[in-house]
Amino acid sequence: MIEMRRVYFATGNPHKIEEAKLILRNYNVELAHLNIQRIEIQSPDLVDIATYSLNQIVKEFKQPVFVEDTGLFIDSLNGFPGPFSSYVFKTLGNKGIIRLLRGENNRRAVFKTVIAFKESDKTPIKIFIGETSGVIAEDIRGEGWGYDPVFIPLEGDGRTYAEMSLEEKNKLSHRFKALKLLGEFLRKV
Repeated sequence: MIEMRRVYFATGNPHKIEEAKLILRNYNVELAHLNIQRIEIQSPDLVDIATYSLNQIVKEFKQPVFVEDTGLFIDSLNGFPGPFSSYVFKTLGNKGIIRLLRGENNRRAVFKTVIAFKESDKTPIKIFIGETSGVIAEDIRGEGWGYDPVFIPLEGDGRTYAEMSLEEKNKLSHRFKALKLLGEFLRKV
């Protein structure tokens, strides 16, 4: 029997924990939640944000741990909200994003996740990136968190993430792609 490996996910978002547990168990990873306060810098680069956050955490926490930062990059808005997606969601929400795109024909967008992982305070940071291309729906569809009710992945069947089951979403999502890369890495070390 293959032994489960414990890795900590530093996030305050319980939805992300639920998604990550389902994905990483396929790689014999037991995911533990690390709810720790950290400063999130403002940067146009998700890698910089995730790396900075992880470096803060590993100063105090010496176990295998990762952080994740995600952005929704909308073509016609020049990549906005991008790395500011969380703040924009809290202030404008999905209704605000739909209003910004009213009358816009180009609704293409990319959801991007960056995972920064560190085995211990003595090892280098490893970066894993997942991206999913899609379009922004013209209205809110389905029950879900974050931008899931307005993001339609191109690889899918025309439904938003929020209209899919978690298992269906986890086969297509940006987070799945990044977590899969992390899982494959952890399986080898």
